[in-house]
Amino acid sequence: MTTISIIGSGNMAAAIGTRALKHGHTIELISRNPAKAQALADRLGGGATVGKSGARPAGDIVIVAVLYQNAVDTVAAYGDALAGKILVDITNPFNTDGSGLVTSPGNSVSQQIAAAAPKDAHVVKALNTIFGHVLIRDTPLDAFFAGDSAEAKAQVAALLQSLGFRPLDAGGLEMAHALEWAGLLLVGLARNGGGFDLALGADTR
Repeated sequence: MTTISIIGSGNMAAAIGTRALKHGHTIELISRNPAKAQALADRLGGGATVGKSGARPAGDIVIVAVLYQNAVDTVAAYGDALAGKILVDITNPFNTDGSGLVTSPGNSVSQQIAAAAPKDAHVVKALNTIFGHVLIRDTPLDAFFAGDSAEAKAQVAALLQSLGFRPLDAGGLEMAHALEWAGLLLVGLARNGGGFDLALGADTR
């Protein structure tokens, strides 16, 4: 299996880390708060390690699991430490009341991250359409993703499949904004009768 670095130590970092460890991957947690990252590593167990914030992550795939407001600045602060890495953006840039997005077509968080990252890093949008408490259950789920690099998408798809997801390619990175809206759609369905245990999927019959 592979080493996955997760920048962040919140609920989604915990959910992804838990599922990845269960499927045999090695997890490195990185946070601006080392004590919080260590506490999460201790809770996850499974040999999860803690990396140094700002240093080069151990994993070739780096999951950016911070609030959308901090995602671009976080990537920019790493600079060349992220050269050659695959950056998986899981953020959902909802406005304050969850009625819309703060991004626009052509200016998704993923595209902003791509502009801030080293030129040879590749950004893939993924896992933003699954609630963390649903993801952690390790049930089969559809996972939509988008990105411009065919090689990076193939590696992310292989990772998603290894975690028990069915990876579904939504297209180039310009589709990241559509996936951000899909995240908002998920919340809308949950709030209006669907409940927060649901997940989005695609019927390909």
